[in-house]
Order: sequence, then C-alpha cells, then structure tokens
Amino acid sequence: MHKIAEYGVAAHWNYKDPSSDKNLRKFRWIQELVGILDEEAGAEEFLEHTKMDLYHDQVFCFTPRGDLIALPKGATAVDFAYAVHSKIGQKCCGVRINGKNRQLATELENGDQIDIITKATARPLAEWENFVKTGRAKSGIRRAVRAERAVDFSRVGKSILQKAFSEVNKPLKKRAMEKIPQIFGVQKPEDLFALVGEGRMQSELVIEKMFPDLAKSKKRVRPTGETDRDRSKSRKPLLKIQGVNPGVAITMARCCHPLPGEEIVGIFTTGKGVTVHRAECATLVDFNDMPELWMDVGWEHEGPKRVMGRLNTVLSNEPGALAAVATIIGQQGGNISNIHLTDRNADFFSFQLDLEVKDVEHMRTVIAVLQANNFVERVERTSNI
Repeated sequence: MHKIAEYGVAAHWNYKDPSSDKNLRKFRWIQELVGILDEEAGAEEFLEHTKMDLYHDQVFCFTPRGDLIALPKGATAVDFAYAVHSKIGQKCCGVRINGKNRQLATELENGDQIDIITKATARPLAEWENFVKTGRAKSGIRRAVRAERAVDFSRVGKSILQKAFSEVNKPLKKRAMEKIPQIFGVQKPEDLFALVGEGRMQSELVIEKMFPDLAKSKKRVRPTGETDRDRSKSRKPLLKIQGVNPGVAITMARCCHPLPGEEIVGIFTTGKGVTVHRAECATLVDFNDMPELWMDVGWEHEGPKRVMGRLNTVLSNEPGALAAVATIIGQQGGNISNIHLTDRNADFFSFQLDLEVKDVEHMRTVIAVLQANNFVERVERTSNI
C-alpha cells in the first residue's frame, strides 16, 4: 500500500501540476506533524511545533496597555505605529522596545512591548519606505511625502504666478484666486500653484485662461504701432553680428544656454536664422565640416536686462528644501521661470531650474550661494559641454 501511495496513479499530480512544488511546500508541515506523532512526542512538544509552523511568518507585539498587535515577520517600529493608528504613524519620532530606546527601523520580535514616541511637529520621512513591510505604513508614508512636496511646489508656484500676473498688471489677489477652482477644475488655489511649481502647467496658460480678453488684446497692434512680436524681439539679447543682415532671426541654443559675458559663436541655419552657442559647446562639433555656417558674433555692450539660463539641481529630500532654494534665488535677484522635476528617490530629488539672470557673473553668484546651502547636494549649469 505504501508503494502504491508513493508511486501509483495518484502520485502523478506531483509532476502533472505545474505548481506542485509550491503545493508540496505548503503541506510539508503536515508531514512533519505526522512524523512527530510517529515519534510519540508529548502533547506540549506537539503544540509548540504547531504554533511555530502556523505563525512562522508573523510576529506578535504588545502596546504599553497590553493590546496585541500582529505584524508580518520583519516588520519595524514604524509598521507597529501605523498598525495602532495612522495618526500615530504620521507623528512618530522614536520608539522604546522593552523599555529601551531603539531605532525606528529595528525589526520586531515576538513578545516585544512597543512604546511609540510621538511629537506634534514630527513628519514621516521618505526613506522610511525602504524598511517598512506593511502596505498601510507604505501608503501612509507616501501620502505624507506627497503632501509635503505639494506644499513646497505650491509656494514656488505661487511666487511664479505672482510674478507673471504683475507683468500683465493683474495682481494675484483674493478675488482672482476665488475663480481658480472653477476655471481649472481643482479643489483649491494651492493645487494650481503646485502644478505650476512642479512645471506641469505654464504661467502663460494660467493667464490666458483667467483673462481671455487680455490674451486677445495682446495679439492686436498697439496704438504706438508696436506689436507683441516687436516687443518679443526687443526682449531678445542684442547681438553684434558681422556679415548678417539686421533682420535675421536670432535664437539662443537650448543645449548650452549662453549668457552675456561668455564667448559665443553663431551657426546659420536656412529658415531659422542664427543660433547662438557657447564657444565650448559640444554641439558645435557637428558643424566642423561646414565652416560656411559659422558666424562671428558677440554681445553688445548694452546687453539685455534678463536672459534665461538653466541649472541642474539636486536637493536633499527634506521638508522645506525647495522653498529654501526659491528664497535664495529671489534674494540674489534671480527669477525662476520654470521648474521641471527630473528624478526623485528616498534621499534626493533632481530639478531643472530655468532662471532669468543678468549675465554669466550673476548666474555664478547664484550658483555659489546655492552650493553653500545645506539642502543643496549639487548644482551646476545645464550645458552640452
């Protein structure tokens, strides 16, 4: 009978069922219990073995009041805090395990008594997500981090919009802000500010939607005969170009973002005019075999008031980091025209910042002050060099 059970027809499920290995692992503990019974083990040994196998993937810990909390194996004090209550998890800042102060990342063991220390000003950190085990803790941490980032983006976005509104003589006051939820389909004005701060909506589009009459009037010729196109040309950097007619269009290269005070060269492109690059831009290698396209250009002595430069910035993932950077740039006389989030993880997040500055020396000053800030891990100009 034993041979039939082991090798007979019924044994074929072992290799016919593709998940048989998994099934065998699931029910191996039954065979082990049968082995204990065959060895005539006592009732206490049998019960102890059964409890260990049934709950080998869980740990049971106690609150200071004696309440039992079940968690998956490998769970930490942060998991315990969220299991007690989401508010406890959001405000926890320390833990005492069996009466001793321990780290929040400490893995819990069966029978531990856990006392979570909370603080009203405490907030979850993004790196907690790297060691927590429960879905409740992970979702709570993500929700809190998103909310914190939204606050930072909202501050920056509001500053950008205030600047844009002032340029069209439309101050961003309470009456204008009350229209935002209805026009843009957001719950509150801060949601729109966050979209602008994160670079997901341009300030020009906000003005266009909020003031459609203003957008139409900007396309008309002004009483002085000056159009928006003329005005946009007048805002472009003034360049001294040799051998080129004054009416040729001039564009600043996006690969290197040249600034007044730097050595520059021009590349002539049919239909596009002259594209201005920094002299050391790596893109110029593509035109080595076309010397006829190279133009000798230089900045006029009366340069533009503002030009756009771009910075690659890596910030530590801490509350207030983005707001601190925006404040520094404003204090140095720069203006953030756009922010684009390029990467983020538990420790850092990276941005491309488009700044309006006077010249290359102004940009260098902004960079130097940013590098001295504790929130800034790295800051450098974006360039194809």
